[in-house]
Amino acid sequence: MADDATDSPTHAPLPLRSLLQSGKPVDERLAIAIVGPEEVSGSDRLADSLKQLLTALGHTVRIRLADRSAWEPVQEEPAEETIAQAADLVIVLGGDGSILRTARWMGYHQTPVLGVNLGRLGFLADFSPDEVEAAISEVIAGRFRLVEHMMFETTVLRDGRPIASDLGLNETSLVAGPPFSMIEIELFVDDELATVYRGDGLIISTPVGSTAYNLSAGGPIVRKSLEAFIFTPLNPHTLTNRTMIESASRHYCLAVPAPNEGSACVVDGRLLASLQAGDQIRVSRARPRFHLIETSQHGYYSTLRDKLAWGGRLH
Repeated sequence: MADDATDSPTHAPLPLRSLLQSGKPVDERLAIAIVGPEEVSGSDRLADSLKQLLTALGHTVRIRLADRSAWEPVQEEPAEETIAQAADLVIVLGGDGSILRTARWMGYHQTPVLGVNLGRLGFLADFSPDEVEAAISEVIAGRFRLVEHMMFETTVLRDGRPIASDLGLNETSLVAGPPFSMIEIELFVDDELATVYRGDGLIISTPVGSTAYNLSAGGPIVRKSLEAFIFTPLNPHTLTNRTMIESASRHYCLAVPAPNEGSACVVDGRLLASLQAGDQIRVSRARPRFHLIETSQHGYYSTLRDKLAWGGRLH
């Protein structure tokens, strides 16, 4: 039903996915988690309002509003930390940052997400608070698309051994850092040297992340259903070194022979590791898929036009 269909995930089908494939309304009781940062104004009131609505419809609702620093996956999570994985649907309040943290928190057990934007600019958190009740009605009526997005894994190796690894949705960034001099980044594709970037760093983005840091750095917008990585250099020291788009089926390894003291690898805005000479950074497509709910009221290009004023008339 969705025009953004991608490869099926390798884990067992989710309840919402089964309902979507059947094309039938949601006529069974769902377990719904409402999550978000507690410091965002209005999140507690909206969470309580949605809980009342959903409970009246017969669904089970659990709420977790916590400080941004609390959204860290741990090896052995207590029961309250598993509410997103145990749910049929996760309603995320906040913005795209909240959705990125939730995707990382869910790890290898991704649950469909409906994003409610309480921030400024949201591509993933596409629904406003005024639209969320109508969006929930659309989902319950079966009028929605469950769109899959590629996720990736980044691993930093030192002396051939992994020292840090993380799951991401938007991008991995290698940044020069202080003392803010130019660095070299070697890119290997399937063990073959592809190119050497010289500049302030490099962004390795997914298609869904192409409208984030990648776009701000002058990179292209890439259709989110494509299975690809976008390599966008930061202030490259050559006219010929521009963005490259490559298949996500390949294996990518990056090396920074002489990093600055503050050079770092950052995943979705979070520091993964400070870099030392000889470190290798491996980036590859991950097994889990991020599932985002869209309704008929919102489309890919309408979101681009509304959020970026793309194609609007000049006044």
